Parts: sequence; C-alpha cells; structure tokens
Amino acid sequence: MLPLKKILFPVDFSGQCVGAARYVEAFAGRFDAEITLMHVIPHPAYNDVILENLDQRQERLDAFLSKELEYFRVQRVMTDGEPATAIVEYAAQEHFDLIMLPTHGLGSFRRFLLGSVAAKVLHDSDCPVWTGVHMAEAPPLEKIVFRNFLCAVDLGPQFQRVVECAAEFAEQYRAKLSILHVMPPGEAGDELKEQIEILLPPSAKGATVLVGEHEIAKTVSHVATEVGADLLFIGRNPDPGTLGRLRTDAYSIIRQSPCPVISV
Repeated sequence: MLPLKKILFPVDFSGQCVGAARYVEAFAGRFDAEITLMHVIPHPAYNDVILENLDQRQERLDAFLSKELEYFRVQRVMTDGEPATAIVEYAAQEHFDLIMLPTHGLGSFRRFLLGSVAAKVLHDSDCPVWTGVHMAEAPPLEKIVFRNFLCAVDLGPQFQRVVECAAEFAEQYRAKLSILHVMPPGEAGDELKEQIEILLPPSAKGATVLVGEHEIAKTVSHVATEVGADLLFIGRNPDPGTLGRLRTDAYSIIRQSPCPVISV
C-alpha cells in the first residue's frame, strides 16, 4: 500500500468532514501525498428542493478547507450521480492509494449505524478505505499521533496483505504493532498464537500477537482501547462477488472502534 501518494477525500461539507480532514492532513504531510477533494451531487428526487446551483456548489467546494489545506497539493472535483458509485468508480479510474471518509451515523443511533455512502464504498471499493466514526470530536492536527497500531485478523486469504499493510505503517511511524485474532470459544489459544506467529510476514515479526475470545467486534474494540490504538487495520474480501468486499463482522468492528480504521 505504501508509498501513499494519492488520497481521495469525498466531502459533503459536514462537521465530520472537517474533523476527518485533520487526519487527511496528517497522512498527506507524512507521505507527501496529493489530495483530491471530491463532491458528488446526488440526482434529485422528484420532491427535492434545489438550494444551490452548480456554480454555487463549485464555489463552496473551492472554499472548503482552503486555509487548512493551503500548503498541500490539492485537486477539487465535482460531479453528480449516486455518491458511493461515483466515489468507487473515480477511485479506480484514477488509481488512488487510499479513500478517506467519515462514517455518518443517524442521531442517537450513530454508534450502531454506518452512513449509506460509507457502507457502500466499503462494500465495493478495490482501494483501501480509511473510516472514522468519531470525527465530529476529532483532535486538532497537532495532537494526532500514531504510536500504537492494532491489526485484527482472521486466518483467511487476506491475512498476509492486511498484516503487511499494518507493518508498513508501523515501520513508517516507528509505532508499536499488535496483531489480534479473536477465536471461537473452546479453541486452544496458545496453539493459535503460535500458528499466527509462524504465519507473520518478515516485516511483522516484531509485533505482539494477542488472542482473544467472545464476540468479535466487542473484543476488538476492547483490545484497541487497552493497547491505546491510534489506528486499527482490518481485512476485506479480495473477491467482490455478490456480497461485496466487507466480511461479516467488519461493519460492527468499524462502528465500535474507538479509533479510525483502515479496511484493506
């Protein structure tokens, strides 16, 4: 995944996007990456009220985060259509290294729901996707640090890829890396731990291997809090198929994570 040279940042001008922009700045500054802000205008339903014309939307996009991003290489793209489809297609067409977008919960249920655009992008994108659930309360840029990374894995075909990605980031930031596998009840934890240690790629041989039990998303969230994770890595299905790329537990992990998540 590294070097990270092109970041796609879909924006809807919300407070969550303002918070997520601080992480975009952090990554772009670290990796000298180009940022593309993309705004998609959904096709209106028959009873929608059009509040802004295209020129007004373009002016708003041009002004959005202009001060925060003034020292970065930034492109601004506006299009129309179904937002998630437009984002996924543009990311593939322009060969982006990472899509970064906040999740949008709904009211008091924000801990349990992903916004539909984020969910569809996670479901369909070939590109790794960064998501953040708590972006309305994102820290200022100068307080964003990456000292501890957690990589939650199963033993499926994405094991090597997601661990190597997490190890690359850990090396780049000189951060501590922990590898977590949540096993079904009744399995032998010591044997699984030894098995995972053997499977680790050379880049991750210094990582701490942890084995948990019980419900997957809750365990991942608990361990992420315990190790003080600043970033969580999870894998996605390499074959989109009819069910998309997200695995069964990925939505729950993202929803409950105390820190941003990169889905590889």
